[in-house]
Amino acid sequence: MHFTKRDPVAAPGFFQCEAAGLRWLGEAVRGVPVAEVLAVTDTSITLPRYPNRSPSRDDASEFGRRLAFTHRAGAGHHGAPPPGRRDGFIATLPLPHLAEPPASWGEFYARCRLEPFARAAEAAGSLDPQAAGDVRAVCERLRAGDPELTGSAVPPARLHGDLWSGNVLWTRHGARLIDPAAHGGHPETDLAMLALFGFPYLDEVRAAYVDTSPLPSGWEERVGLHQLHPLLVHAVLFGPSYGAQVGQVARRYGRGR
Repeated sequence: MHFTKRDPVAAPGFFQCEAAGLRWLGEAVRGVPVAEVLAVTDTSITLPRYPNRSPSRDDASEFGRRLAFTHRAGAGHHGAPPPGRRDGFIATLPLPHLAEPPASWGEFYARCRLEPFARAAEAAGSLDPQAAGDVRAVCERLRAGDPELTGSAVPPARLHGDLWSGNVLWTRHGARLIDPAAHGGHPETDLAMLALFGFPYLDEVRAAYVDTSPLPSGWEERVGLHQLHPLLVHAVLFGPSYGAQVGQVARRYGRGR
């Protein structure tokens, strides 16, 4: 049994990016398994159809451990795309990457994740000028290397990049990942995305992850910062209600706590 996702008007490279991301994530030794790419064309991708079931606490713990190993597989630099790709997509939106290492993770996050999506959300009428200004203030702090926002430096992790519950399939053999926006980045980003829209047994996932691969001190206080990008994506796609959430979060990190 297999499943083919089709879009006759997909942007050039859309499905190839998805396939490259899955293959790259799947190369992580002891990492979370991914959906096998059976075929990919300009307008479709074909994957096996995996029977789903509800996860257990043990499943969640195993997922947390394996996610730590996926991240540990690393990337060339913050903002690096999967091999053979230049830029990518998140949902249907273009997702910029970097060909060369940035000055810091904060520079990458400001330049490639917050600023372009804030501009798009503002242009769409989903982000008011005050909220857009607060996002810019966050970017200034990130570029300045404010440790309250950046924490201690970490090597670039191999990220799924769009890790909400709908992109984790629970099979009889445990979790499998689908629909990545894969890139090199901060490990806290994937964990923050898990928390944004709800995830089964999230406490167990986090505990197993941290036991396998400890996070920098203060990571709990930075969850909202890492959620700013997916909130901006949702503001672009789904409107001002998400823009209002962006404003609330950005004010917290733009002005300090």
